[in-house]
Amino acid sequence: MRCVGTVIRGIRTPIIKKDDDLATIVVDSLMAAKESEGFEFRDKDIVAITEAVVGISEGNYVTVDDVAADIESKFPSKDIGVVNPILSRNRFSIILKGIARGVDKITLLTSFPSDEVGNGIMDEDLLEKSDFNLASTITEDEYKKFFGSWIHPFTGINMVDFYRELIESEDCEVEFVFTNDIKTILNHTKDVLTCDIHTRFKSTKLLKSLGANVYGLHEILTEPIGDSGCNPDYGLLGSNKATEEKLKLFPKTGQTLVEEVQKRLIDLTGKQIEVMVYGDGAFKDPVGKIWELADPVVSPAHTAGLVGYPNEIKLKYVSDNKFADLEGDELKEAIKNEIKQKDENLTGQMITEGTTPRVLTDLIGSLCDLTSGSGDKGTPVVFIQGYFDNLADD
Repeated sequence: MRCVGTVIRGIRTPIIKKDDDLATIVVDSLMAAKESEGFEFRDKDIVAITEAVVGISEGNYVTVDDVAADIESKFPSKDIGVVNPILSRNRFSIILKGIARGVDKITLLTSFPSDEVGNGIMDEDLLEKSDFNLASTITEDEYKKFFGSWIHPFTGINMVDFYRELIESEDCEVEFVFTNDIKTILNHTKDVLTCDIHTRFKSTKLLKSLGANVYGLHEILTEPIGDSGCNPDYGLLGSNKATEEKLKLFPKTGQTLVEEVQKRLIDLTGKQIEVMVYGDGAFKDPVGKIWELADPVVSPAHTAGLVGYPNEIKLKYVSDNKFADLEGDELKEAIKNEIKQKDENLTGQMITEGTTPRVLTDLIGSLCDLTSGSGDKGTPVVFIQGYFDNLADD
């Protein structure tokens, strides 16, 4: 009988740079880890590769000037509204720098008390005690008077001040508006760049229906500017700061990579191993209130065996109800048989209550994000065993 369920290993690799053969690096690093740690490959193992090293190896970068050029071509008035950007130095500041370089004035509309992924912009206790509520529109002067002393408890920065200074450093005028109604931007300009991530299609559709000239961040740099990088599916969404003048884009060749890595691993091991590229995990930090997912998707590429949702019964429910009169080995065997005989699709059945109804790649990506991270662990590849195991496999 197996005594261990899911095992997750962060796999160390060489430092990955532009034009590196990433498929070879991933496979070689896994084989070296196998020898070092003494594990064996099994069917249904999972290999996950962080999107950062995929984008790096692709050389998929754009410069601030590239962003400015694309913005200027789409908004010749040079007076635009920037709606609901996330409040992030890593994720948005270099994008904002490019936007500001390409126009003369920005009206920056942001939601409150936090952005889309939970980064705060004001003290919520002060908001509750004020005359404002979530339906209010707060001017920049009102923000400064009532909430402007607020700084983020993790970064020590007020992002309004940070974004203002960044925009003005590009000789661009800026006005801030704080509201949860994006239609308010049309009181200032009809040229709008929507920057929300997970509600992007709804936002652009709404503003277009009201007669605005609208582009989403996912529509900027979908094609190269000169010899720049691009992402035809996500534009600037999922990008990260590389330098003060450069962005690394979300990867665009991930599917080719995962299929090549899978093929090589099957040839080497004889096992059916699944492979995915992952970015941010889809979870919310309970202390900082930040929803980790600032990428447009958790997994932009994965092999076919990772498509779908978990289809699991809730052991506690079965034990407490259907097999309440059983104990010990008899109970275990009954549950193992229940697992073997379960329907292929348990959606909506009480027997699944309490299991997590999420996309497989979202669940696995969250595990990987917690395991590897972007810090100094040096483990951009994650190897997972036992994720698909259950009691009936013993």
